[in-house]
Amino acid sequence: MMVGEWIIAAPVFLALLGAGLCAVFWWRPIAQTIIGIITTLAMVATSGTLFFRVLSDGPQVMAMGTWPAPYGIVFVADILGASLAFLTALIGFATLVYSLGDQSSDFRRVGYTPLLLAMLGGVSGAFLTGDIFNLYVWFEVLLIGSFGLLVLGGRKEQLDGALKYATLNLLATTFFLIATGLLYGLVGSLTMADLAGKVAAVENRGLVTAVAALYLLAFGMKSAAFPLFFWLPASYHTPQPGVSAIFGGLLTKVGVYALFRTFTLIFPLDGGIFSTLLVIIAAATILAGGFGALAQTDVRRVVAFAVVGGIGYILAGLALSSPLAISGSLFYVVHSMLISTALFMAVGIAGRIGGGYDLASLAGVYRAAPIFAGVFLVAAFVVSGVPPFSGFWPKVVLVQASLAAGEPWLAASILLGGFLTLLAFAKVFTLAFWRDTEPVAENATSLDAMLGGRSFALLAPTVIIIFAAVVLGLFAEPIVQLTNAAAASLLDPSAYIEAVMGAR
Repeated sequence: MMVGEWIIAAPVFLALLGAGLCAVFWWRPIAQTIIGIITTLAMVATSGTLFFRVLSDGPQVMAMGTWPAPYGIVFVADILGASLAFLTALIGFATLVYSLGDQSSDFRRVGYTPLLLAMLGGVSGAFLTGDIFNLYVWFEVLLIGSFGLLVLGGRKEQLDGALKYATLNLLATTFFLIATGLLYGLVGSLTMADLAGKVAAVENRGLVTAVAALYLLAFGMKSAAFPLFFWLPASYHTPQPGVSAIFGGLLTKVGVYALFRTFTLIFPLDGGIFSTLLVIIAAATILAGGFGALAQTDVRRVVAFAVVGGIGYILAGLALSSPLAISGSLFYVVHSMLISTALFMAVGIAGRIGGGYDLASLAGVYRAAPIFAGVFLVAAFVVSGVPPFSGFWPKVVLVQASLAAGEPWLAASILLGGFLTLLAFAKVFTLAFWRDTEPVAENATSLDAMLGGRSFALLAPTVIIIFAAVVLGLFAEPIVQLTNAAAASLLDPSAYIEAVMGAR
């Protein structure tokens, strides 16, 4: 095995190595934080190198132990997987910086950093694996880390949210494992590139459809798609804001990635029953997210429902499965990873300034921190899809693709969902920020004082990510070119298959 091939799996190995080192320094939060920062920076460097290598040379493959596919385990990086692994590392680093202001040293002493790194390793592994059973394994790794993060602190609402989160995700994992067992029994392979040809040759199409339905159910649950989305708004608002931020940015995107990979490579959609079902699920998820966000009185739950609505936009592109539609969905994935993370971070800051998250009591944030209020307003415009921000362009593309595919009511759902999200965040800004009241921190003389002297750690990653989302909208052409290339590789996976199977 060439040394250069290790760059493909390096983000995963670095994350797991960092988690292990943090466990060695369990009672030393400063040492854990240093290890976490160094690890995530190394992940940014290696995943960034991998991303640019894929752009220049095409899909990259590493066969573990030099065992070729389909006999051995392979890591594969194409444009989509490498891009998402790079974003995962960036978001992980930003979240660790934010946690320096968000959490006390006592909180970080009880396992926050190793659990976070373990989760990042699982997420990166899911994006880079070329084996469907190992996709299941990496789901398990990230779920272990996320379960631990969700209950850190031990408050009653956290345990309640964790119960819902664990129940639905473990049920989804069970369906995933059953489907994988059936698939292996059917074709005798687990390498995704090998499955592409073998599944197409199976004569028993009814059994193939049943296996595909199990995967759709499992990954749909993990993505928080309608109707099994309720675990997300019931759990994402319960932990520390930094934990909510990385959950909102990453976890549902792994389920979405699995759906895109599975239903383009192994069970390609051809306009049949799964396409129709996905159109219905996408529209229902968009509307559930929009109406749900509008009905909430807790700012964190507003953001959680906005994350749910975003899953609907992403699934709309997969349902239509045209190059234009999938490109729009992948653009929305990038947008959603950034803005979901930033919004949970911003809401955590607003809660510190105002002393809570309920709209009945949270008020006067604009008077206390006008510049921060302006930053939050920009983030609200971004997530709502107001032009020319990053949420606008993929929605335009998806509306065009829906009309071209003869699905006008899906286009209407996309437009209505954006309007409902805008109304929900207008309500948040009006009540929590704009509504006048006495200064929410009477003894504070500055924003830094309101934030307990931790303003840089809290504000820097939040503002930078929101700025990145703004730039994504103002200079969208490079991202469009990237998502067009990724969509083309998904719809025509011949280069992916050749890279993996040709390695023999």
